[in-house]
Amino acid sequence: MRFSGKVALVTGGGSGIGRATARAFAAEGAAVMVTGRNEGALKETVELIDADGGQAGYVIADVTREEDVAAMVRETVQRYGGLHVAINNAGVLTPPTPLADLGTDTWRHVLDVNLTGVFLSMKHEIAHMRTHGGGAIVNTSSNIGAHGRRPGFSAYSTSKGAVSLLTRAAAIDHIADGIRINAVSPGANEGPMSALPGESHEERAARYASLIPLGRIGTLDEVSAAVLWLASDEAGFAVGHDLVIDGGVTA
Repeated sequence: MRFSGKVALVTGGGSGIGRATARAFAAEGAAVMVTGRNEGALKETVELIDADGGQAGYVIADVTREEDVAAMVRETVQRYGGLHVAINNAGVLTPPTPLADLGTDTWRHVLDVNLTGVFLSMKHEIAHMRTHGGGAIVNTSSNIGAHGRRPGFSAYSTSKGAVSLLTRAAAIDHIADGIRINAVSPGANEGPMSALPGESHEERAARYASLIPLGRIGTLDEVSAAVLWLASDEAGFAVGHDLVIDGGVTA
């Protein structure tokens, strides 16, 4: 129960890594607020946590809108009495498109959600934490931000590489405020963003088996365990770190 008495905010908490991480925090004693744009998915996450005996709520928020971000932090604090941990996980992945064919609106949308959304979230989370005893922030980046070798994903790769750099810069800015900021960079995993349209779990696993040195995709539990470690007191000396979990792809 590493997070007993703590409050955790998870953006993009309606599916995949966000949902798994929210459930993991709740299982270790945290009161969890999940946010996103899909109310039905958020409700399902809360129901799963309730069924597990945990405590959770949700708030609709678009991380590209600063007023939404300010409101999600404010509502979290009002409902649960504080904010100790924030997981900035909301992200978007568009269909693969060569850079020369990529629409400007698509480029802006990917960077707005994946990068500006993390900036806005940290800005408002830090504003609370720096005056209330500090806290821990973990941003979801991606191993593709380090290598960029996935054809057709120039916008996504750029956004995630920038998230990793933003994490390091923000960590140095705010460690004196008692706030530890780190990132996790998953590779292919069981989350929906690693699958092709209409692809089954078995087909996805087979497709990645020969591409990952470990021979398999990652599980959501493996990713969420890394996030919880970075947010916990066990990682008290980790500052500005980008923890890559990709089965050896970037080794």
